[in-house]
Amino acid sequence: MDSIMTGVEFFHKGGFVMYILLLCSMFVVAIGIERAMYFRRVDTGRAFARDFYMLMANHKLADAAVLAQNAKGALADILYTAMQKCSSKDATRVSSYMEIQSGIELSKLRMRLYYLSVIVTMAPLLGLLGTISGMISAFSVFNLESGQAAAITGGVGEALIATAMGLCVAIISLGVHAYFTQRIENIVTDMEQCFSLVETEQDDIARAVGQMDNKEFAGAVPEGQVL
Repeated sequence: MDSIMTGVEFFHKGGFVMYILLLCSMFVVAIGIERAMYFRRVDTGRAFARDFYMLMANHKLADAAVLAQNAKGALADILYTAMQKCSSKDATRVSSYMEIQSGIELSKLRMRLYYLSVIVTMAPLLGLLGTISGMISAFSVFNLESGQAAAITGGVGEALIATAMGLCVAIISLGVHAYFTQRIENIVTDMEQCFSLVETEQDDIARAVGQMDNKEFAGAVPEGQVL
């Protein structure tokens, strides 16, 4: 309880800038939670990309299509739809489709990360502003008699609290931004790897997907029924 009261006391000593930095820190936490939930829903995962790549490399195209069909996430949806288009009249537009859809998904993944980079730059500046404001107030005492010199040094120490708070907010924001940026880089790498295989094997994919569709259609016909 004493530590909490001490923290609140230090917070108030930091000046009005501390409230702005508190809002920034809450904003960083909110963005981190929202992005984590979104990535968990959209990111197919590196394991899927590795398995898809191995199946395609071993020319198990039908198995790769089934894997993409059963997996969840943006990459799996794009790959499965692209493989379906290979066997249709839109085969010539497969590359364009994958490029456009991947661009849309990546823009959604990068959404709100810009605000984190702004806070990384802004938080230390706000802390510095609070420190300078506190030092101006401390050095406004012109009469150094009767212990007022100690009051000045104490005021400078309190003013530095704002700088420390600004640096802490910036460090946390930088860590969250770096984490999601790295995840996006991994997703981009997986997309490029998988898309290149689909573009290379379009003709074989069309035959494999066509055989899958014929088997599903044959299995859906009741036994003994004549078409």
